[in-house]
Amino acid sequence: MHNFNFELITGPMSCGKTEELLRRLKRAAIAGKKIKVFSPSLDTRILGNVIKSRNGTCQDAIKVNNSYEILSHIKDTDQIIAIDELQFFDKNIVLVIKKLIKNNKKVIGTGLDLDFKEEPFGSMPELLVYADKVDKLTAICMKCGSEYGVRTQRLIDGEPADKSSPLIMIGGDETYEARCLNCYELPNKNSVQRKIPKVSDTTESFKRILLS
Repeated sequence: MHNFNFELITGPMSCGKTEELLRRLKRAAIAGKKIKVFSPSLDTRILGNVIKSRNGTCQDAIKVNNSYEILSHIKDTDQIIAIDELQFFDKNIVLVIKKLIKNNKKVIGTGLDLDFKEEPFGSMPELLVYADKVDKLTAICMKCGSEYGVRTQRLIDGEPADKSSPLIMIGGDETYEARCLNCYELPNKNSVQRKIPKVSDTTESFKRILLS
């Protein structure tokens, strides 16, 4: 039977990533596996050394300041390494996970696939490539109720945050909500209205590229 070495659970805010991680860890514990859980100290939404799902389920966790710190806590007897909120880690998280896998540890991680600007978040694109099992979850759109909430909407004073807003801003339901593609908004007050090229101009540009 094939065993997955690196499982990645991804999707927008409020889609149940941590809940799914805790479900898998519970099953692993029933099977008698030795588990160790990590979370970035940057995530201050939950007080104490735990990770917690929105339904209230908790699991003891080690808060770390950087990726390499994870390795200092690993013991030979550890079998499953869980890492929550992977998007907040530095770029070395990729090397750390590859080393864990090489040392015969199973890794289960969670992370936002896209930031609030609708752009790939941190090292998540590279981690998606190395994962041999990926589960991409959807949330309920908090604006229209669609089951296909796939974007993370940042709110400031109840309104969609501007594109110039800082990349990382720790917050809960008052700051972030899941939205579907139709309801997702990203204002850009600094944008400049660009002239849309004529169809004929675009066609000529393609011709030049093809004939060059």
